[in-house]
Amino acid sequence: MADTEGVAPDASPPVTEAQAAPDAPSRSLLRFSPPVLLGVGLVLAAATSSLVGMDRAEWIAAGILAAAALLLQLWWDRSARSRPGPGAAGAVYYTLRSALAFGLAWINPFCAFYAAAGCFDTERLVPRRWVPLGLLATAATIAGAQIGGLPPDNTAKWVFYGMLVAVNLGIFLTVQQDAGKEEDRARKRVATIRELEHANLALERALVENAALHDQLMLQAREAGIADERRRLAAEIHDTVAQDLTGVITQLQVVTDTREQGMARAHAERALQLARHSLGEARRAVANLAPVALAEDDLPEALKKTVTRWSEHTGVHAEFTLTGSDEPLHDEVEATLLRIAAEALSNAARHAKAGRVGVTLSYMGEEVVLDVRDDGQGFDPSALPEPGTASGFGLKGMRARAERLAGELTVESEPGLGTAVSARVPSVPHER
Repeated sequence: MADTEGVAPDASPPVTEAQAAPDAPSRSLLRFSPPVLLGVGLVLAAATSSLVGMDRAEWIAAGILAAAALLLQLWWDRSARSRPGPGAAGAVYYTLRSALAFGLAWINPFCAFYAAAGCFDTERLVPRRWVPLGLLATAATIAGAQIGGLPPDNTAKWVFYGMLVAVNLGIFLTVQQDAGKEEDRARKRVATIRELEHANLALERALVENAALHDQLMLQAREAGIADERRRLAAEIHDTVAQDLTGVITQLQVVTDTREQGMARAHAERALQLARHSLGEARRAVANLAPVALAEDDLPEALKKTVTRWSEHTGVHAEFTLTGSDEPLHDEVEATLLRIAAEALSNAARHAKAGRVGVTLSYMGEEVVLDVRDDGQGFDPSALPEPGTASGFGLKGMRARAERLAGELTVESEPGLGTAVSARVPSVPHER
């Protein structure tokens, strides 16, 4: 989040060259169009003076008005720097310029070109409420040129002059309104762009914050997973290796306390057997961290080999059966089922005194079921030994493994009728 601390959320982005460019031609037009149009009008007036019939007095008057127009323009160029935009000074400038344009057009209609400057800059000079009057002054001057000069010399021309003033004023107002709407749209576009930029900045900040939160959650998830695995290993070691080592200590304590050689030898032999068993349990716990059998075979084949090795080791007849459509499962699901099967077989070897064992793996759509059955002496499930006894992790550990995968483990047994252990877990497909 440190990367975004220097970003001011409410700061407006600087106006780019692309945004400023449209105003540059307008300012140039506002500044240079009046003198340029005045020059065009005077040139045309000189070329048509014989047709219009300008005498010496009219030329002098036109020269005085043109000089006044140039002086007015020089004054405005200086004043506009300190007072830009519509205002009283702009209205004065526009009024005087319109009056000079009207006088020049009265002398020679071609000088009305000077008045045409009002079509471009009225709204930039005159306050909004006076814009129609400014355009009316421009329309009156241009209409006078359109009828051939002022003043009209008969009633028909006066009527026609009034019609031209109305038409020109309507055209000017329409163009001015369209230009105003376009400027409003441009301002809205700029405002929208700025809002989008602010939204993008806020989104970037949110993404950075979310990334930091995601990292924190991932760290917490890893820590929770490590803690859960530590608890599992602690239970595994406590209920196997630790219990056997406790038995070894007990047997050796008896050896040290007795003076009878026969009893000492018997207890020493028991301690040796417990130590060997503890070593086997330790090796099994290490192997359970990463089942070697699954590294070489799929789950059905690994279970089949496990059952075969167990049968050869114990001398008890055991069979493996596969039902349903075999399909790859998630690594954790396969490892859990294999560990439950190994633990169930180990329990059967130590406690059941069975003559026959059956292991069945069933693929049932959304679930996978592992059943381990024996015809041994059975037991009363309600009278299971306490977790602190040498019977160890056993059924409690198998149930914990199944529940860790949102599954369940059930045990059915009665004294003399054998035991059936069933583990049911979700069929989570293998991650590609």
